[in-house]
Amino acid sequence: MQAELIQIFILLGSVFALLVWGRIRYDLVAFGALILAATLGLVPTEDVFSGFGHSAVAIIALVLIVSRGLSSSGAVELIASRLINPDRPLPLHIAVIAALAAGLSAIINNVAALALLMPLDLEAAKNAKRSAGQTLMPLSFATILGGMITLIGTPPNIVISEYRQGVLGEPFGMFDFAPVGLAVAVAGIGFVSLLGWRFLPARASLLDTEEAVIKGRYIAELRIGDEMAQDGMTVADLYPMANEADVHVLGLIRRGKRLRGLAPRQELRARDFLVVEGDPKSIETFMGQAGLDFAGAEKHEGGVIAPGLTLSETIVPEGARIVGRTARSLRLLQTHSVTLLGIARGGESFTDRVRLLPIRAGDVLLLLGTPERVAAATDWLGVLSLEGRQTEVVQRSKAGLSIGVFLLAVAMAVLGLLPLSVALGGAVIAYVALGLVSAREVYASVEWKVIVLLASLIPLAEAFERVGGAELIARQIVRLSEGYPAWLSLVALMVVTMTLSDFLNNVATTLIAAPISMSIAATTDTNPDTYLMTVAVAASCAFLTPIGHKNNTLILGPGGYRFGDYWRIGLPLEILVVCVSVPTILLVWPL
Repeated sequence: MQAELIQIFILLGSVFALLVWGRIRYDLVAFGALILAATLGLVPTEDVFSGFGHSAVAIIALVLIVSRGLSSSGAVELIASRLINPDRPLPLHIAVIAALAAGLSAIINNVAALALLMPLDLEAAKNAKRSAGQTLMPLSFATILGGMITLIGTPPNIVISEYRQGVLGEPFGMFDFAPVGLAVAVAGIGFVSLLGWRFLPARASLLDTEEAVIKGRYIAELRIGDEMAQDGMTVADLYPMANEADVHVLGLIRRGKRLRGLAPRQELRARDFLVVEGDPKSIETFMGQAGLDFAGAEKHEGGVIAPGLTLSETIVPEGARIVGRTARSLRLLQTHSVTLLGIARGGESFTDRVRLLPIRAGDVLLLLGTPERVAAATDWLGVLSLEGRQTEVVQRSKAGLSIGVFLLAVAMAVLGLLPLSVALGGAVIAYVALGLVSAREVYASVEWKVIVLLASLIPLAEAFERVGGAELIARQIVRLSEGYPAWLSLVALMVVTMTLSDFLNNVATTLIAAPISMSIAATTDTNPDTYLMTVAVAASCAFLTPIGHKNNTLILGPGGYRFGDYWRIGLPLEILVVCVSVPTILLVWPL
């Protein structure tokens, strides 16, 4: 056993070092360590791949798919658009968007919550003429804090719950994390809103300084549908909605000809085309909210609400097939089921129809279709995709359905009628049936690197506990805190776990710290739930580095941050979390 103990410490120490080094993908590091552990006999052969069948792995994957469905329905956008106002004072703006982020993170994956809200925060910063760096880090931290509130908000809570079921026979419930999570989230949001943002630099972000052509606004044509034509609306009636979406209405096309001027008093007719100018997200938002469609909608089953459609931006190089040609002459829509929705030409305006405009080298094209068809059309046209410049077409008419399905799944799990994994699985099936998530998106929504990491570390964590590694560390913590108040061991466990989480993936941190927490409880003959909840909170608190949590990495470039900027606001926030969470845990889950 002594030899196995030394081997497991060396192995996990090597994993830690490689993960901090970051040159090798973390899923490969974890899987390689699992295979090595099996070779050394630390993990029984029959248990090597047991992690892939663990319920925590299934729940995390299902949560990611459900998050995608809620995003695709426009439910989050609908709420956010009502609450975010760039004219508010900065502390109030941060408080509102941080509270919204925390609330979203409690019910969907916190990475998805940040991905949905970050563009809105960037747009608010642009309109208010201030640096995005003053708000993006508070937003990221709020999504991390909000994930602590519910079982499905963050992977550490799911892992801790399933670990508790394995050792105590019953998992934590959906809202068992809420008392502590809410207290920490409220205190954290109050700090970042009132004081924390003042510690951040107001330097320009990478997005502000880049000189890429992707900054151009597109001229696009949107089709008037039969329902809108029956309402007797004029072009001018669309102006308020266009202004809200930051889109300019440039005119109207009827029977293939553009009417003179802006035609504000012209009544809209079926099969008219509205000429607009804006960035891809603004055009997509306006198109969805106004109930407009696009040229060739019949080629995409379901039109603008068809599942899986994206707007992709591509640049035209010299020698591309489309140079000097038009989308119509190439029969782009007929042969590839891809629509040329808009063109950006260095801010230049033009009067020709988008589909009839000869394309020049240097133009940026806005293509609409499924990702697979757009990729095939991109290769065929000889154009180049702009990395990261894809905008999902939101199915706003299904927002109510998506929320109803999700709430039903949560209710079934909370009432004990179905296990959480089964309830979420049912929600995924419903989303696929409703067209909110396509079959391709079911697999694309899952972050497979995290799944492999978790499935590989579960057997390693079990081996770590079996050979006595967790018990050894627990005894050291208890020995160091001996003679002091009992809660001091709780603080020590939280600080150690927080430190690990700042450099390791939070799932890995949870799997290492959970057995230690149980060993401390057994050694001191105290309530194990107190220590398990401590690990759940601490493993989610990765505020000191841009590598501790994916959300911190996502804001690094857009916020113009440097590695050291995270300490400025992250260190006092972690101290605040310790001061708030430890008394709350002792109150709700007494020793």
